[in-house]
Amino acid sequence: MRQRARHRADDDEETMTMAVGGTGRVALATATVGIDRDVDLPLIVGALRARGLDAEAVAWDTEGHDWSAYDSVVIRSTWDYWRRLDTFLARADDISAVTRLYNPAGVVRWNSDKRYLADLADRGVPTVPTVFIAPGEKIVLPEQGHFVVKPTVSAGSRGAARYAEGMTAGAERHVEQLHAAGETAMVQPYLPRIAEGERALVHFGGTFSHALRKGPVLTDIGVIDNNRVAHPGLTAHRPSRAEAEVAAAALRAVPGQGPALFARVDLAVGDDGTPVVMELELIEPNLFLTHSPDGLGRFADTIQRWTATGRP
Repeated sequence: MRQRARHRADDDEETMTMAVGGTGRVALATATVGIDRDVDLPLIVGALRARGLDAEAVAWDTEGHDWSAYDSVVIRSTWDYWRRLDTFLARADDISAVTRLYNPAGVVRWNSDKRYLADLADRGVPTVPTVFIAPGEKIVLPEQGHFVVKPTVSAGSRGAARYAEGMTAGAERHVEQLHAAGETAMVQPYLPRIAEGERALVHFGGTFSHALRKGPVLTDIGVIDNNRVAHPGLTAHRPSRAEAEVAAAALRAVPGQGPALFARVDLAVGDDGTPVVMELELIEPNLFLTHSPDGLGRFADTIQRWTATGRP
């Protein structure tokens, strides 16, 4: 009698687990520095475990790690990927060959080089006007207004600097340094209204979750890597309809089938007051979950659902 009751209880527990999307093993891909500094990471692990998933954080470059042991791998704070981009992309391909990777390897490869901004512009998405200068190409810089020089492969504001009108000599040296390192440079106007703050719109599974406004970072003129605070002046933000539409257009332009599991669209206000895409973050963006408790729950729910079903 007790044995039948125990079996019935086990069946009830299994039915309840299936009802919430099933259990599974999830790896959150990070880096050594990410494990130490990513304040969102333990929150995500805890939220997934509370939903019945076996979740853990694993450095992406861990040698000999068995990625096939997971039902899904979610890229999080792989903040050093740009230092060894080819190795990172190869690891993404390897993981994709044995389990589901979010975001997919093809999307990661496309998003790892900021020349994707040209693709967005070609698809009609409003973006910050950008000129790309590959090694060996003629260096042409703006003659008027402030502008920004940075590499196409970077994280945060690594290798970026803001220049004022008349500072072309220093900017040319900056581009030459990037070329000497084998990097392609990108040149953008420094939008005057950036002082109003960038808008970071976070999406999970293609659905808007939450947004924050960030203060400007390239405040010191003519100084490379002058960003002392990664995300200064964070405040909650309610996107306008125009901002939401531009963000949605950017996400629709991402190659591949279906929405990204996670995405952060960084917008700024153009000279005419309309929003433009500064960056589309699909690899390792800060999702600002400590600033959005509801966002943490939405992210965990999305991971749980996609792990159980293999799709949105």
